[in-house]
Amino acid sequence: MKYLNLKMLALGFTALAFTTTNSFALSWDVSLWGKRRAFTEHVEKLAELVDKKTDGKFKLKISYGGLSKNKANLDGISKGNFEMAQFCAGYHRDKNPTITVLELPFLGVDTLDKELAVSKAVYAHPATQKDLARWNATLLMPTPLPQYNIAGVGDAPAKLADFKGMSLRATGGIGKAFKTIGAKPVSITATEVFTSLERGLISGVAFAQHAHMAFKTVEKAKWWTTNLNPGSVNCPVVVNTKALEGLKKEYKEALLSSVDEALTHYLENYKTKTIAKFEDVLKKNEIKKVAFADAEIEAFKKAAAEPAKAAWIKDMTAKGLPAQELYDLVITTLKK
Repeated sequence: MKYLNLKMLALGFTALAFTTTNSFALSWDVSLWGKRRAFTEHVEKLAELVDKKTDGKFKLKISYGGLSKNKANLDGISKGNFEMAQFCAGYHRDKNPTITVLELPFLGVDTLDKELAVSKAVYAHPATQKDLARWNATLLMPTPLPQYNIAGVGDAPAKLADFKGMSLRATGGIGKAFKTIGAKPVSITATEVFTSLERGLISGVAFAQHAHMAFKTVEKAKWWTTNLNPGSVNCPVVVNTKALEGLKKEYKEALLSSVDEALTHYLENYKTKTIAKFEDVLKKNEIKKVAFADAEIEAFKKAAAEPAKAAWIKDMTAKGLPAQELYDLVITTLKK
């Protein structure tokens, strides 16, 4: 009996030691939305790398919509409801005005690599960091997206004038650009587009390729514009600043040192898999490709780009932001 008690006691100490050792493991909640797709591959890769580098002691627990609505992710970060999140600047332009420079139409960003470069440059600017600091947020990495184009229902537009009166899901600077050619931009979240398209509330959706597939617009669309390329949205991944500062040194190093590799994985996946898959979907669903004459595209740029730029600089300068400096930073980065 004494032997049995000693044995049980030994087992108890072993269990206690195991619990104590694992109590040092840390898990961060990450708020995304929709489902796993090209748009979230860098976050998925980041979680994989962090887990590997820390032998499972630091994990990123990814949730697709279970922690917050997409438009509330920045608020959730501010309140400390979760430690990491992704959001799009156009969802709440007043809360992240500095980043909206990256959503101006026709900036000349025509590759994912350029989108990554200009995003990094703007994110590193002191004004941008101060802007996000108001929400206890630290910018971790961008989500480089290709230029948006429209998937729509009904008769395919043969010329830009055909967009007059058309209701389009187009946010931020892209929405303002389409307004210059008579379209009616509607700002709804990505998760609402399929139902809105199905019910006839909108006639077209401006998205990057991955989103057209992820949110099933290609299941309803009859046509797809190939060369409008008015711009893109900017959707950073941020972390709660206090949570980041409170990380153990080795965990923080594991997280930050994995960002570039996660972004490389993201770019490779988008370029080699997503674009090819999208082309297959267009063919399979017999979606008509629509291209517009160069002269029309140039006229579109002239009508949309300069007025949007001037209005943005005037508005942001009035708010006390170095607007011209931020815009120039984008242009000089592109030239490099």
